[in-house]
Amino acid sequence: MNKIIAKSSQERGAKTNSDERNGVLSVSMPDHISAPLAPVPPELIELPVLSVPGIPNRDRLIDKPESNCGVIGVYNHPEASVIAYYALHALQHRGQEAAGILSAHCEDTPKGKKRGFAIHKDNGLVLDVFKDHKILTQVLKGDSAIAHNRYSTTGASGKIENIQPFFMHYRMGNFGLAHNGNLTNTHTLRDELESQGTIFQTSTDSELILHLVARSREATQTDQIRDALLQARGAYSLAMLTDSSLVAARDPRGIRPLAVGRLKRPDGAWAYMVVSETCAFDIVGAEYIRDVHPNEIVTIDEETVRTGEIHSTHILEHAPPPTYCIFEYIYFARPDSKVFEENVDRVRRRLGKSLATESPVAHEPSRKVTVINVPDSSNTATLGYASQNQKLGNQTKYQIGLIRSHYVGRTFIQPGQDRREMKVKAKYNTVKGVLKDKKVVVVDDSIVRGTTSKALIHLIREAEPNQVHLRITAPPITHPCKYGMDFPSRAELIANHHSDEAEIGKAIGVDSLRYLSVKKLLESVPHKNKSGNAIGYCTACFTGNYPVPFDDEAQENDD
Repeated sequence: MNKIIAKSSQERGAKTNSDERNGVLSVSMPDHISAPLAPVPPELIELPVLSVPGIPNRDRLIDKPESNCGVIGVYNHPEASVIAYYALHALQHRGQEAAGILSAHCEDTPKGKKRGFAIHKDNGLVLDVFKDHKILTQVLKGDSAIAHNRYSTTGASGKIENIQPFFMHYRMGNFGLAHNGNLTNTHTLRDELESQGTIFQTSTDSELILHLVARSREATQTDQIRDALLQARGAYSLAMLTDSSLVAARDPRGIRPLAVGRLKRPDGAWAYMVVSETCAFDIVGAEYIRDVHPNEIVTIDEETVRTGEIHSTHILEHAPPPTYCIFEYIYFARPDSKVFEENVDRVRRRLGKSLATESPVAHEPSRKVTVINVPDSSNTATLGYASQNQKLGNQTKYQIGLIRSHYVGRTFIQPGQDRREMKVKAKYNTVKGVLKDKKVVVVDDSIVRGTTSKALIHLIREAEPNQVHLRITAPPITHPCKYGMDFPSRAELIANHHSDEAEIGKAIGVDSLRYLSVKKLLESVPHKNKSGNAIGYCTACFTGNYPVPFDDEAQENDD
């Protein structure tokens, strides 16, 4: 049985071989990890558009589902950490609480060349965490790296020990991990490991994978990873770094996305990358090769560099049908990304068209239909809605009626002010000339609690439109997610407090509200991959049909 202990840089120098003989794993805790900043005074209220370094983004007044995390891996590039840094920028929307990069390099020792790991991570946005660029060039040296943007779904936010990537040194060498998703048998595994003496350094589910790898008796690291993943259950897209390879894995149902790409170096050789979304390839000029398939472990090593061959291993001998997270298409992924082998923009336009087909809005003799989007996630869906509503014979014009500020950090809230209303006003403003006296259709991607929607509709009403109709490109959210999205409990979801759309619309303050049906939603997304194989989708947040079972304790916490 292996235990994990933390060691400082001084203690690492004194490590002896008896550590491994006694079954102890040395987890390096680099001294240059920055400490969290002091708390923000209560009169300075944080807006969730951007987080403040050191302050977890937990004030959910802008009421949207929170994304899970973004992961990145880079192999065989002399500036691997710099490439990872820019890729993190592209994936900032997937997590704004914290960021980190782990790099691998060769170092000279009395016994010759040896691979070493270096890490830097902290609370805050990527720009804040790596504001000193010397971190990238002088600390995070090496030709390989993994990186992570965090939005916590398990494990306390704000604690630096919970920030990824994680890494350890064990009998097979160094091993680093970045995880996107959520394990559903966390409590069972943790109880089992703790009962056998395992000591945990974090409160996250991701650390479990480190322990399972370290405990495995398999002969190779790939087989140890497979052994660990056979015991894990739930959603995971992983970027892992060893002394000799970059390894990526995706759970058997492929719930979260993960893609492989390559980047030509100045000397003509190829570097390889794995990322959560392909927009992270675009920012560094890399090209998409393929997705990491559901139920697959891929290994990229020196042989890959020489031959172009990416090694592949299955996790399960017989995998269940894929069930991709459909909310990646609805909201999470950037529209300029490709996820699950499909362009997000194309799917969102289809969602908008399907919504207009199901729930059109008719023009009046003296009044066209003015369709506006809620920036930014509903932008392309709104284009689809407007074009389809026009094709159905309704005189329709797409307009920009809401302007979003992308530069809001914190704002002072006067005593007695409505905090939610002020936050919405700080984030959005209306183009009054577009809305006044118009029959307005607002297209948005989802409603969670309904509180922000209500404040936003109130803001639009101040511009004096004739009517306001709300159209949502997703069904009503009725259940929390178990696989890496941070939805509230069932008791907090507005759809569980009203009997139908009319009641919800009345509570929000619109003339009419229509959601996209589950049936039409599923008709709007691809159902075959590029190989022609059938794929399905997880719709648990709308239907309560969870494709992967979860711990009873997790169920109790969400009721």
